[in-house]
Amino acid sequence: MSKSKITVIGSINMDLVTSTSRIPKVGETLLGDSFHTIPGGKGANQAVAAARLGADVTMIGAVGDDSFGEMLVSNLTNQGINTENIIRVQDCCTGIASITISDRDNSIIVVPGANSHVTPDMIEKNEDKIKNSDILLLQLEIPLESVIRAVELAKKHNTLTILNPAPVMELPMELLGMVDYLTPNEHEQMLLFASTDGTEKELEKLKEKCIVTKGSKGVILYSNGNDVKIPSIPVEAVDTTGAGDSFNGALAFSLCEGMKIEDACRFANVVGAISVTKLGAQNGMPTKKEVEEFLEANKLI
Repeated sequence: MSKSKITVIGSINMDLVTSTSRIPKVGETLLGDSFHTIPGGKGANQAVAAARLGADVTMIGAVGDDSFGEMLVSNLTNQGINTENIIRVQDCCTGIASITISDRDNSIIVVPGANSHVTPDMIEKNEDKIKNSDILLLQLEIPLESVIRAVELAKKHNTLTILNPAPVMELPMELLGMVDYLTPNEHEQMLLFASTDGTEKELEKLKEKCIVTKGSKGVILYSNGNDVKIPSIPVEAVDTTGAGDSFNGALAFSLCEGMKIEDACRFANVVGAISVTKLGAQNGMPTKKEVEEFLEANKLI
């Protein structure tokens, strides 16, 4: 049986992670507890999550001509991800995310850098990759026009699409209408619906595409006008960075494996829970074997 083929188009960043007792006030200087440089970016994180579970993953994105870029591509390659379609942008810095962790939560500032060079033209050059994939997984840390073009090509070739609308922004109804699944958190869902000028009928269809992650409150999806609630998995959280990315990568993997949507969400919910038990977005992402062991140990199967 061939592996599930997933193409991820999105950001590749280096996470600059500072742990501190609390978030400083404006103008205040605090001494932090620790500092780490950790591979990240929503696109790369989701690619790693799917690859760890056993999918055949291709990453399409861009890094700068700096040491961070070299390290990040090497890291993705070491995860078994196809990196042939990642470009190196000359005279440009690799994207970074400055992350402050405090009281088991986080705040993040993203500087896109080379991610801005993932253009519609670059997407079109990778049309065959989209065509030959089971699922296309996207986020919003690359230019919106590139996301739109990618979804158009996926629609053309009947490739299933998952759009993680983060960071949230106003999105055209034309794009939302083409996407198969939307995976906002509850804050993103609220802003997404508030900023969309769709008709009542269009918004109802849009709601049916939504799989909403709610952290410690679990996951909600909508089916035939009914809310389907999937409870959270109790774990000792160390770092919540990347939990949503783990969920998205796992959702893509499980749908490729032929799971029904509710079962796929339950599986992805477990993967997201496991991911927060370690420091760093990608460090905590489990393999399929680790997920199975977790399920058995916690009597969830």
